[in-house]
Amino acid sequence: MSLRLRLALFGAAVVALTLVLFGGLLYALLSRGVTNDQDTALRARAGQAISALGVSPDLTPRAPLAPADLRASNEIFVEVFDRNWSLVYSTGVLNGVAPSMPQALRDATSPAAFATDNGLRLYALRFSSGTVVAGQSTRAPQSSLSGVLAFLVISGVPTLIAALAASWLVAGRALRPLKEVASAADGIGRARDFGRRLAERQSRDEVALLSTSFNRMLEQLQDSFDSQRRFVADASHELRTPLTTIQGNAGLLARGPVLSDDIRRAAAIDIAAETARMTRLVDRMLTLAKADSGLKLELAAMDLAPVIGEVCRQAGTVHPERHMQCATVEATIAGDEDAIRQLIWILLDNAFRHATSRVEIRLATEGEWARMTISDDGPGIEPEDRERVFERFFRSDKARHEPGAGLGLSIARWIVDQHHGRILAGERAGGGAAMYVDIPSLPRS
Repeated sequence: MSLRLRLALFGAAVVALTLVLFGGLLYALLSRGVTNDQDTALRARAGQAISALGVSPDLTPRAPLAPADLRASNEIFVEVFDRNWSLVYSTGVLNGVAPSMPQALRDATSPAAFATDNGLRLYALRFSSGTVVAGQSTRAPQSSLSGVLAFLVISGVPTLIAALAASWLVAGRALRPLKEVASAADGIGRARDFGRRLAERQSRDEVALLSTSFNRMLEQLQDSFDSQRRFVADASHELRTPLTTIQGNAGLLARGPVLSDDIRRAAAIDIAAETARMTRLVDRMLTLAKADSGLKLELAAMDLAPVIGEVCRQAGTVHPERHMQCATVEATIAGDEDAIRQLIWILLDNAFRHATSRVEIRLATEGEWARMTISDDGPGIEPEDRERVFERFFRSDKARHEPGAGLGLSIARWIVDQHHGRILAGERAGGGAAMYVDIPSLPRS
């Protein structure tokens, strides 16, 4: 069942419920009013009959002049009884005889009483010499109520049809913008045209909010799609070089002419180096893929200074040709120790790659932040590249012929973001490049 039909049926159901409640209330009020009117008329007729009898009424039984047949007539009839409830006079007959009075009226102690019996509404009023009873068929109020009920039913049917039609039209008009949005979204999905946008709506209703949200989602999807496409293209380009080198050297060793041991050793060294380079590239691509999939690091309280000191010691052993200086203070952060180690190694590798002779790493506390500064005495980073160095596969013109694929700083930024911190590229005092990493510090216990 379509949403439009459901809305139309819901609107018609609301109108139907309103009609039923209104009709029921109206019928109850009219029923009570008609009954009260009938009782009022019976009281008045009984009073007129007593007035007509006079002070000394003649209670000699006599036949009525033209009694009404109560089976077909709704007229008010009058009966006069003496003190012993013997019939004196009647203006109506039922089945050929005067209507009999129910025992409830005969036994009533009050001077006036109502009763319903045998399809008749009766009112008994005592006077000094007997009792006058005024009565009328119960068909009289029922006939009036039947007319009202018929009117309610007859008028309710076209009202429901009109309500259903109006709800159908209103629902169609209200849902038309949604159909346009759905059609446009379907067209974008089929054509994979993520640069296309839904038309901006002037109104501020829910459909306009949906269009705005959908356009925002398309922008994010387009950015992700373009980023993924660039990532695949750059990864293919970066992998092509080591694969070509490995393939060429492997072919030389397998099918080439007789080679000297030095040439064979050089080919094997090239294969090993390019294999290690490709392994690092694939590992970093896997790390970024996990980051894109929404991987969240588990953070726990940790001391940052010992981790930095251990990594500095290991890095000094790996790069003995560089002069390395490490200075730290006590600082506690909420972090993932393995990820922090990876972050420090990435930044140190980047510094060693560009340094001339000196690399420094310092840890200090500044307010609510723990700041790591990793600097080198290399050529530095151009001001226009200081934000772009964190993009995937980005390498400045100065670094085009240096090893690396340009993924390390992208991973570093992701790790810092996971720790709710910030990373900035800047200039070292005295020349060179510096990386500043700020991570929220925890209060000392």
